Amino acid sequence: MLGDSLLKLYLTWSPYHYAAQAYGLAVMYSYRSGCALSADNKKMLWWVSMLPFLTVFLTSRQIGIHWLLDVVHVTLPGSIEAFLQQNLAEAIKWLSFAAPVLLYYIVAKSKSGPMPLISIMAVATNAIWFAVLNSTEAFFWATVFHGIQYLAIVIVFHVRDKLAEPDNRRGVAYHVIWFYTVCLAIGYALFNCLPLGYNFAGFPPVESVWIVLAAVNLHHFIVDGYIWRLKKGDTNRRVVETDVAAQTEAAASA
Repeated sequence: MLGDSLLKLYLTWSPYHYAAQAYGLAVMYSYRSGCALSADNKKMLWWVSMLPFLTVFLTSRQIGIHWLLDVVHVTLPGSIEAFLQQNLAEAIKWLSFAAPVLLYYIVAKSKSGPMPLISIMAVATNAIWFAVLNSTEAFFWATVFHGIQYLAIVIVFHVRDKLAEPDNRRGVAYHVIWFYTVCLAIGYALFNCLPLGYNFAGFPPVESVWIVLAAVNLHHFIVDGYIWRLKKGDTNRRVVETDVAAQTEAAASA
């Protein structure tokens, strides 16, 4: 029961997390390329990024709104169920691909100028996972590439922080190798060793793995929400703002 509930919560939350990350990456790449998105443009980008999540949340039978209604013992009428599974699902699917193109055109015509293609690709790729692939393939590939994205992004922050330390005597290669070695060791301990503890406690082997997987990822989702909210004065904010500031100064002196 515990493992099943954690798993469904994880699978319900995951598409939202991936959509929010696609939005965050799109904004970050835009700012670093000199495209200062307006508040309205960022709102549009947010809702466009959320379309794949809405597809899963509204149409998946075992998770999302169906799981939440099942918890409170509510069953949707057949007509509403058919509308969600057929009409709405198909409409959101096509909108997931048309909306990024329309957004790119709207932003390109605004004062900020066009967004970098990598920003649109981050949003469109997330749409492919959840609007084209079946649910099993979607969660597998989204999880894999989500992890790869983070391993690339986090190393930038880590190396900058380490190189900025007054007593640092190591180069970039050392910090990169050390970081990935520790990540590999922790990953092995979490997903290969920790489930054995639940197994010894009486949980079935498969459920033990799912409990650890869901718990670790739910913790990750919560922590990640704080990480993306970089406040003014945060040293890591320079990763986003450095290029924009440089371009602004160059334009002012021209």
